[in-house]
Amino acid sequence: MNQPLNSRPIIGVLADETRKDEQATRGYSYIPACYVKYLEAAGARVVPVRLNLPEEEYTKIFNSINGLLLPGGVSNLLTSPNSRTSGIFYNLALRANDASDYFPILGTCQGFQQLTVLTAKEHLLTRTDTKAVALPLNFTPMAHSSRLFQSFPKDVLRSLTEENITPHFHKWSLSSEAFNGNPKLKNFYKALSTNHDGKQEFISTIEAYQYPFYGLQWHPEKTPFEWIDKPGMIHSAAAIRASFYTSSFFVSEARKSSHRFPSQEEEESALIYNFCPVFRGLKSIFIQFYYFD
Repeated sequence: MNQPLNSRPIIGVLADETRKDEQATRGYSYIPACYVKYLEAAGARVVPVRLNLPEEEYTKIFNSINGLLLPGGVSNLLTSPNSRTSGIFYNLALRANDASDYFPILGTCQGFQQLTVLTAKEHLLTRTDTKAVALPLNFTPMAHSSRLFQSFPKDVLRSLTEENITPHFHKWSLSSEAFNGNPKLKNFYKALSTNHDGKQEFISTIEAYQYPFYGLQWHPEKTPFEWIDKPGMIHSAAAIRASFYTSSFFVSEARKSSHRFPSQEEEESALIYNFCPVFRGLKSIFIQFYYFD
């Protein structure tokens, strides 16, 4: 008999290091508020996952939340505190899912890249001309039967493949050649979509075969909530719908997890509601940030 779905999912969002010149005044780490809004809009609550905690503390958090989002950023994918924490949760999620304890992970942009490094156990990314551009997805044959895309309405799938509505703000990408040439990646993930920067093709959407792990090299969370006037920042109705269906899918995955906090008091003290977002101005790449010591 299937376990009933969790109607009160809580998803962890991993923090990243604040710029060195801001750490003394703002805080050591931050989370862009758009990631929090993105998950909340689909029916989840958020717990910030801070950096540099003991591994046993991360294990406790893991057993209390129902999924993890790895956001974009500019951290070193091999040596940063962000990569260390990502690795701890990745390994915990592997073991949990192997034991039939459902736990999903979603990585966007840097989070996508971090998942590939954790799986391949090496950095396989290459530079691309994709720092501020919106593109349509080039679906692979696996896309329409994927867990991620199979429940999307047909008009949303059509918009994703025919319109420039997926924002790309990255200078590193996983080329199709690198993906197809690495057995660890090729056997672990399905490539659901690719894109092209005019010189080379790269992988833009992945999902694991045996695990509820998903990677988007593009930024669905930016579309409804970020307003900097840059190429690639799209606010069309089709782009907003596509954004919602990605977050709704991931939250539906988190509903399959039965993890919970030991007490209501611990849950309340862990939630993002205990922190106030800071408005950084309309010229900031992120309108609001949460900061943490």
